[in-house]
Amino acid sequence: MPYTKAQKKLMLNIARKTIEHHFGITEDNEKTSLLEFLKEKRGCFVTITKNDELRGCIGYIEPVASLGSAISDNAINAAFHDPRFAELDKSELKEIKIEISVLTVPEKLKYTKTSDMLLKIKPHIHGIILKKDGYSATFLPQVWDEVPEKEQFLSYLSIKAGLNKDAWKKNPEVYTYKAEHFSEE
Repeated sequence: MPYTKAQKKLMLNIARKTIEHHFGITEDNEKTSLLEFLKEKRGCFVTITKNDELRGCIGYIEPVASLGSAISDNAINAAFHDPRFAELDKSELKEIKIEISVLTVPEKLKYTKTSDMLLKIKPHIHGIILKKDGYSATFLPQVWDEVPEKEQFLSYLSIKAGLNKDAWKKNPEVYTYKAEHFSEE
């Protein structure tokens, strides 16, 4: 990271073509996976919106697959396997917008107390993973645009993890990462 405009366009094209291929619209694009930067193992999320509303978002936080594979896998998962939404319908293809977030490797945030944690978290820069009592959840850095206050951000993240809204105040494990995100125009 950072990626060139051409690399970003290619990654977005891979995501869209993968979804279209699922509907039998286009041929699969195997040759693109040979490009060197797509071979790197990277965490990545694919987000689908429709009319500026979330329509699906799935990803790998950890670098468990090559970037090319992660984009394809998560495009399919965001379109057809996000449990919060019905499967994408072929009729929606012209209405959706695809965004990709390529992540850095998460790093454990070392803090002594809640106020120390709050000082170390950087809004609009850090994606946050919160883990407590076997539960976990993450928010990508761009979620700060919707929830700019740290305390509220962490409360919503606690709830997303299936915990009490104040779980973030009770010494959870916290990891931070950065993301380069870009979307179709």
